Amino acid sequence: MKAPIVASVCAALLAALPGCTYYVAPGTPVPGFPSPGAFDRSFSAASGAIRDQGLEVTVEDRASGTVVGRQGEGRVTATLRQQADGSVRVQFDSSNMRDPGLIERVSRSYDQRMGR
Repeated sequence: MKAPIVASVCAALLAALPGCTYYVAPGTPVPGFPSPGAFDRSFSAASGAIRDQGLEVTVEDRASGTVVGRQGEGRVTATLRQQADGSVRVQFDSSNMRDPGLIERVSRSYDQRMGR
């Protein structure tokens, strides 16, 4: 007689599972779901970081994920790519820069703008 009761209780518990809700704190990344605005936030931070270091922004193209800053003949380029997991990959490159520490300062400025 106990087996039908146990089976009924198990069936009721299994039926209730789809009604459970999983809550995530706002701003917490969820694997497989892109964070809304993550790309825009990173793009703005990259552009601002280049400006922070005194470069003139000559290209700011969100569609291609490219920001180019110029100082004299030198250039710093930020390239942003949205990853499959929703994260954003940011890469800074420089060419013809006389100041070898500039790219590091741009990167630090980016990290500060991102709250790191």
